[in-house]
Amino acid sequence: MKLIIQIPCLNERDHITATFADLPRRIDGIDTIETLVIDDGSTDDTSQVAEALGVHHIVRFPENRGLAAAYTAGLDASFRLGADIVVNTDADNQYKGADIARLVAPLVAGRADMTVGDRNTDAQPHFSFMKRLLQRWGSAAVRRASGTNVRDSTSGFRALGRKALTQLFVHNQFSYTLEQIIQAGQLGLTIVNVDIRTNPKTRESRLFRSIPQYLSRNGPVILRAYSMYHPGRTFGLVATLLLVFGLSLMGRFGYYYLQNPDLSSHMQSLQVAVGAVILSFIVILMTFMAELMATNRRLCEEIMVRTRRIDQQLAAVQRAADQPVDGVHSTGAQPWITKGA
Repeated sequence: MKLIIQIPCLNERDHITATFADLPRRIDGIDTIETLVIDDGSTDDTSQVAEALGVHHIVRFPENRGLAAAYTAGLDASFRLGADIVVNTDADNQYKGADIARLVAPLVAGRADMTVGDRNTDAQPHFSFMKRLLQRWGSAAVRRASGTNVRDSTSGFRALGRKALTQLFVHNQFSYTLEQIIQAGQLGLTIVNVDIRTNPKTRESRLFRSIPQYLSRNGPVILRAYSMYHPGRTFGLVATLLLVFGLSLMGRFGYYYLQNPDLSSHMQSLQVAVGAVILSFIVILMTFMAELMATNRRLCEEIMVRTRRIDQQLAAVQRAADQPVDGVHSTGAQPWITKGA
């Protein structure tokens, strides 16, 4: 069984050495371990430092494309490199490398398709009260939207097996954490929580600069990911609210009209009511269209799954012929062989 540990990086020259040194060289149930650095358009020499350290593979973007794109590129490259399990960890050494063994254990045992590290955010000393509150709110919203019991939905320390690698796609350009859990839950993948430890904080988050920015970017991600799988529920609720509002105003107008038919009052209520009812029917039509688009999207995802499998097979042929995998710079460093160690 082959494990690839991927590390998305953006100007991490000062942290990549400690992160790489902390990675485990042997894990029970794993035959070989390789590392992959995704350089998201770094302006320092992150890639050069990583290669000098002995990282096995490097994917480099000429310009910064964001965490979601870097994460997705890493999964795609790992799959084509023949990974059975992929672990994602942060380049700032936030997570303890020794806990990777805990993270992959349920996958090795066949009890999970995906595992997510639980940092126990309520006990993190560097988390403010507001950040802890947002973590609780965000994780609760994701659990409700995904139908899973993931405790720490924003944790980037997670592992995916081959089934998850084949089926999961990230559509937003901000972060992969929340959307991936919602998608995995809707696809019926088995997700297991794993208690993990963290190292002392080395730098501020680069994903968001303030609480309002976090809310403005992650809130729509949750709503969009949920509505992709349940457009009927999402738009149907809006249509129902508009219809009830419109009919209520019509009832109000009718009540006063019956009291005195000769007095033309409350015409504004009637006008607003008609507009609300018309909007509700428009939203209902949008709901039907969204359901059809969701069906088409599921068919497209099935095609993408089959394409990924074909791509993986072609990459295996390339590796067997000692040809480089497209888009991946393999440094020539020897894999960490753990079988029989």
